[in-house]
Amino acid sequence: MSLVVPNWLPRAPLQRLAFAWLVPAGVELAVLRLDLIDPLLSGNKWFKLAPHVQAASAAGADGLISLGGPHSNHLHALAAAGQRFNFPTVGLLRGTAQDTPTVRDLQRLGMQLHWLGYGGYRARHQPGFWAPWCERYPALYPVPEGGGGLLGASGCIELLTQVREQLVTLGWPDYHGLWLAVGTGTTLAGLVLGEAGEHPVYGALAVPADHGVAQHVQATLAAAAVANSGYHLLEACRGGFARVDTALAEFLLASEAATGMPLEPLYTAKALMALRQQVEAGYFARGSRLVFIHTGGLQGRSAALRTHSQASSPLSAGYTDS
Repeated sequence: MSLVVPNWLPRAPLQRLAFAWLVPAGVELAVLRLDLIDPLLSGNKWFKLAPHVQAASAAGADGLISLGGPHSNHLHALAAAGQRFNFPTVGLLRGTAQDTPTVRDLQRLGMQLHWLGYGGYRARHQPGFWAPWCERYPALYPVPEGGGGLLGASGCIELLTQVREQLVTLGWPDYHGLWLAVGTGTTLAGLVLGEAGEHPVYGALAVPADHGVAQHVQATLAAAAVANSGYHLLEACRGGFARVDTALAEFLLASEAATGMPLEPLYTAKALMALRQQVEAGYFARGSRLVFIHTGGLQGRSAALRTHSQASSPLSAGYTDS
């Protein structure tokens, strides 16, 4: 039986952020709290996933199959969606079998797991990778890593609608840019498509340059026949994707204490710290109004805190996935 597209469009509140480091620069900041939309399907992941679910339904598929690592927020969202909306899910995981909080959640949520090894996972971009899996699961629709591609990006255009509809609650007539953490570039590409050059989109790279984010964004925009239009990628990985240094850990904890807004160390904290650095360096003109997109990922934060309880550093990143 083909899956039924869920009639669910979560709403995220837009809230003002008051940090002391904004005041000398004369910059205002608000945050779109995607972490608050749902206990399981939080963050930007559902917005990327929803168009794939629609495509799967149109293709007559029963469910979805995708891939990621043992701490993948994308697979977590897919498994949660499968349980909530009653369709089967299969996850192809990097490496050998591991016992992580995310893997336990995937199993609890009913996802069928297959471990590809590391070499097998690296082959995911090669022609023919999906053929044996589509033969094994002919009723399932394959979804790219992270819910990427033009389909995933198109679902993120909705985030702009939610920002613009709530500007009046801040007393803002407009904003001057969007700022977000970037792992694959899919959400950033969707925001660029939605902005169509009206406002710049700033992507704080949570991964090293060799992860191919710039190429992915360019390919996604090219698939939509859109040229490079008003986006900027800035380095924010602090020496490595899963690397969390003492300065970042302290910044995360201080920011949470100042705002009551939870962050996680691999994406949101790195992006917010990079924004602070740019604000303090005078990158933005006085009077600028910026919107920070909180991309969720707090499911991964639990793993970091568990590792922290066993480590001597303020926070230790024992996970490596978007």
